[in-house]
Amino acid sequence: MSGMSTSTQIIEPTDALLVVDPQNDFLPGGTLAVPEGNRIFEPVNSLMPKFGYVVASRDWHPRNHAFFQANGGPWPWHCLAGTPGAEFSSLLRAEQIDEIVDKGTDPQTDGYSAFAGTDLAQRLRARGIRRVFIAGIATDYCVKSTTIDAVEAGFQAIVLTDAIAAINATPGDEQRAFDAMREHGVQFVESRALMPNAEAS
Repeated sequence: MSGMSTSTQIIEPTDALLVVDPQNDFLPGGTLAVPEGNRIFEPVNSLMPKFGYVVASRDWHPRNHAFFQANGGPWPWHCLAGTPGAEFSSLLRAEQIDEIVDKGTDPQTDGYSAFAGTDLAQRLRARGIRRVFIAGIATDYCVKSTTIDAVEAGFQAIVLTDAIAAINATPGDEQRAFDAMREHGVQFVESRALMPNAEAS
């Protein structure tokens, strides 16, 4: 992939891992399934113990959310707050997550970004985080929006290319998402390029 760094990245105390929406409804068998969604879990699970701070976002929609097809929006029912579909996948080692950010709780917003309408930026700043490594689902919607918002909030953003998956509702959406993120100065690496900081361990 053009623009992907192959150099080793040392995980610093000022780094965070952000796992976007690893929820049942976005995985095979879910109501809004990303075909290759399960590919994220092996790299995510292996990385979480290497970070001092791991945060996961989750769609947590009310039933009256405007972006559901039943309410005139583009998407089928998914990730209704408190339902099994909104739960994290059992493939995720959820005990490694330090904090959870609920998004999409406002029925009038798309809820794509983990920063929109949440206190995620404040949480990161309170911990002295400067760089965010981003994994999760789906590349072309929530990962893209979260990543761009991270940059606009003043954080350096790095996307883990082997720990994301796209839905490609429209052909080419995944590539357009990469292009949009790249235009915002986002870096792309594979999870194997990340190494723990020996001095911090």
